[in-house]
Amino acid sequence: MSKGITEVQKIVDDWIKNHGVRYFNELTNMAQLTEEVGEVARIIARRYGEQSEKESDKNKDLGEELADVLFVTVCLANQTGVDLQAAFDKKMNIKTERDHDRHHGNEKLRS
Repeated sequence: MSKGITEVQKIVDDWIKNHGVRYFNELTNMAQLTEEVGEVARIIARRYGEQSEKESDKNKDLGEELADVLFVTVCLANQTGVDLQAAFDKKMNIKTERDHDRHHGNEKLRS
């Protein structure tokens, strides 16, 4: 079941209102986002990088950790009044215009 970003923002807001009581404040959510990104980094570094993966890390689900990052990002957007769909669309337009030729001309990406 595919959802647009606007719908995801509403789903998170409804969840907070029905299950989470209220949003954590912005500073708490920023700290939580940093923690979640760290968990993603740990999995990537150990699973795909050169660090060995500890036995306790082998069952960690990268998708779940990325979803945690997304959830907290959406919380921050909701509580600060950011329309993530509009921001994402704007960013993709900027990246498309700015980076198309740059990446096609990058020899490092051709290997």
